[in-house]
Amino acid sequence: MKAFNKDIGALGEDISENYLRDLDYKILDKNFRCKCGEIDLIAKYKGFICFIEVKSRYGINFGTPAEAVTSTKQHKIYKTAQFYILQKKLNNSNFRFDVIEVILNNANNDFNINHIKDAFQA
Repeated sequence: MKAFNKDIGALGEDISENYLRDLDYKILDKNFRCKCGEIDLIAKYKGFICFIEVKSRYGINFGTPAEAVTSTKQHKIYKTAQFYILQKKLNNSNFRFDVIEVILNNANNDFNINHIKDAFQA
């Protein structure tokens, strides 16, 4: 089951990356990791550095994907973003935290995307 979840996550991240590129986001990093945690996608768009958490699910029977971005997860993303900002010397940039929900349809290869911009504050 864990390997299946990882595959769903990777598919959602690929879909999200293509979605963002189509909207003229410049992808700066993917799956950025440090001891604090991981950020799925980091992109630049209209003067903002966007730290993006991607959540993928087959349906919403157990809640929306965004509901899985708990306050604990938000704190880890924030700490990881701080490390990224220091490492890349981006102190003078504007930042935001987005969540992209990818709802996959297991009957076909279709999907829905919900991009929640500025989904939470640091």
